Amino acid sequence: MNRRILGLLLVLGGLLLQPVASPAVEEEVESSQAELASEPWTFEELLSETSHTVVVGGRSLTYKATAGTLLLKDEAGAKKASVFYMAYTLDGVGDPSGRPLTFSFNGGPGSSSVWLHLGLLGPRRVLMSDEGHALPPPYELVDNEHSLLDVTDLVFIDPVTTGYSRAVPDEDPQQFHGVEEDVETVGEFIRLYTSRAGRWASPKFLIGESYGTTRAAGLAGFLQGRHGMYLNGIMLVSSILNFQTARFDVGNDLPYILFLPTYTATAWYHGRLDESLQRDLRSTLDEVEAFALGDYAEALIRGDTLEGHEREEIADRLARYTGLSREYVLQTQLRIQIHRFVKQLRRDERLTVGRLDSRFTGTDRDAAGENYEFDPSYAAIQGPYTATLNDYVRRELGFEIDLPYEILSGRVRPWKFGSYENRYVNVAETLRQAMTRNPSLKVFVANGFYDLATPYFATQYTFDHLGLDPSLRHNISMGYYEAGHMMYIQLASLRQLKEDLTEFMLSALP
Repeated sequence: MNRRILGLLLVLGGLLLQPVASPAVEEEVESSQAELASEPWTFEELLSETSHTVVVGGRSLTYKATAGTLLLKDEAGAKKASVFYMAYTLDGVGDPSGRPLTFSFNGGPGSSSVWLHLGLLGPRRVLMSDEGHALPPPYELVDNEHSLLDVTDLVFIDPVTTGYSRAVPDEDPQQFHGVEEDVETVGEFIRLYTSRAGRWASPKFLIGESYGTTRAAGLAGFLQGRHGMYLNGIMLVSSILNFQTARFDVGNDLPYILFLPTYTATAWYHGRLDESLQRDLRSTLDEVEAFALGDYAEALIRGDTLEGHEREEIADRLARYTGLSREYVLQTQLRIQIHRFVKQLRRDERLTVGRLDSRFTGTDRDAAGENYEFDPSYAAIQGPYTATLNDYVRRELGFEIDLPYEILSGRVRPWKFGSYENRYVNVAETLRQAMTRNPSLKVFVANGFYDLATPYFATQYTFDHLGLDPSLRHNISMGYYEAGHMMYIQLASLRQLKEDLTEFMLSALP
């Protein structure tokens, strides 16, 4: 029976029905659904399929867009969670075994998949300025001529408690909120989707951003070990695999060393370095990286035994490479924490710089404070991506539901760390094991020079300490972009990233 007719009969029969996820629903059904808006959700699987066309790389692509939910159940059949996803599959593909399938997600933890979806990969993208600044509201989507849809089918996953994904009633959402729990849940979604779509024979890729790279590395091991699903490639955008590289804890000097080149890049962008260092960013970074791993690392290791002129010399060089004053550097004990840096660099102008993208600036009420009031780089993307997603999913994809779409939720706290309790999360070893057991697995890492959330030098350090056999090291490649955490919001970086991802995926295919 037609789904719309069935839905109408159920409503007219007085039965509770989840709002139907299909376009152009009859007026009578819409009216009845409005009356039921305050009722509990039944958590049945929903589906909306629509057809579209987009031009990518001069080629016209006709594709099917699917917005829906999959119910995750235990082996006894009990419902556990409803996971929302949006998928794009190219029309006219006779044999899916020759068509790659890529699963995408963002980070947080607590983030929906909106950023990679509407910023980089999907057939529609948020319209921003060429440098990634928000245009005045209302915001709009445009066709994404740099979408990866010409190379691969795409599935965007919202982990439980993000997007429209929720634990079912009477199930504790916290059971999904943890390093291992998250990997198992997303891994089960990938298995279920792959089976239902008949895509086990397709080349398979993962792409994650930020904490999504942590998830991707964990999934590489989980999918292999639990389901025997071997991947062709993993794409890591603004990677963090070893959290020791980014936690400014007392006694952990590693972040001070690894964040320094990004402090320099930020000061360079804002014109705060000496003239000799402002000439060329790459050559300046080469100089700073050598200092960071050499004299600066040695100075921090020596701790309080570093005295007198040696301490003064390190302070002078730190001041030169960061754009901060020598006196301020000495007050920090030669250890500049990120939240202090973003407040201090342009304090004399009452400006703070962004954490996700340090090209951006903002103003706080209290210019004398130690921490900034907000991240101006997140403020620039929050509104445009939220508004366009909520409009797009209903108006263009025809998926109708009254739950709020959780763009970046704090409701996943506290996040459980399981076997990582009382130590730093480090899934780099999981990735090494996966690459060792599957020598065909390739990894591409995208880095933004102005990313103060997951600095590029910290990522280099992680991969330099992966312990991968020399015969497999060529399976890892990296790209660098003069933008921030979401480097694709800058048009030039978006273009370059599309080229790099395409080249990588083609190299990872049989």
